[in-house]
Amino acid sequence: MNECYLGIDIGSISTKGVIIDNDNNIIASLYSWTEGNPIEAVKKLIKNLKKQLPNNYQIKGIGTTGSARKLIGLMLDANIVKNEITAHSVGTLNFYPDVRTILEIGGQDSKIIIINNGIITDYSMNTLCAAGTGAFLSSQAKRLGIDIEEFGEMAYKSNNPVKIAARCTVFAESDLVHKAQIGYKIDDIVSGLCKSIVLNYLNNVGKGKKIIGPIVFQGGVSKNIGVVKYFKEILNQEIIVDPNSHLMGAIGIAILARKNKIGKVYDLNIKDIKFEINGEECERCSNCCEILKIYKNDELVDAWGSKCGREFK
Repeated sequence: MNECYLGIDIGSISTKGVIIDNDNNIIASLYSWTEGNPIEAVKKLIKNLKKQLPNNYQIKGIGTTGSARKLIGLMLDANIVKNEITAHSVGTLNFYPDVRTILEIGGQDSKIIIINNGIITDYSMNTLCAAGTGAFLSSQAKRLGIDIEEFGEMAYKSNNPVKIAARCTVFAESDLVHKAQIGYKIDDIVSGLCKSIVLNYLNNVGKGKKIIGPIVFQGGVSKNIGVVKYFKEILNQEIIVDPNSHLMGAIGIAILARKNKIGKVYDLNIKDIKFEINGEECERCSNCCEILKIYKNDELVDAWGSKCGREFK
């Protein structure tokens, strides 16, 4: 049997999964939606990946990353759980060993990673505001009655981007409506939105960072050629967008799962596993911690949130 390794990047908007072999070749992959339920999203993801997996492969490692990495790592008994900064860096360095800057804009957050000689030397994340993310672009596309797949193409063709105040989603939506009402072309408004995404990113996430090439742009928004166009124009540098840019976190954590394998063979038949989360407020001290209790087949397997170190098992 050939060995393979599963990497899952579970975010608030999207769930990404890849299965790689010992040479880091992708043999199965999927990009899907989390839809507010990471447990069910991962069950569907694994069901799909299993259909793509040849019969002569067995899973020898599982890694999880993303905002729900701890939960899904516990669910799958993953041999490694790492943050997105590490996972994206490992995945990118596998394909671009000379990379110096990683730009990433996802559905709900964005990040920048600075690398020197293969080592992370600086990074920054924006997780508090949706302005400048994939979710922001999707909501504006819906407001304008445009398919999000057409958004980038429209922006790319326009040479007269309308100035949009996109540092805040509320102001951006108000500005967008105003510009449309006074007669600006939709193409120019869309182009202005894409340019404002780039300016917002560089003025917030990238503030104070020395952006040096090679530059790799990833995350779902990297598929928007209008946003790529303005990164190139404003930074005056070449921007690399890998065909698997939307899967890079999952690829990175799969590579780490391979490097940290423990000799175990994983069974992916998890569809019948009952996995529940119950929240409660602990009143045993003045901290009043919000405790999350994790149950697997009605058995308490972990609890998170204690500030005083009390055991809840």
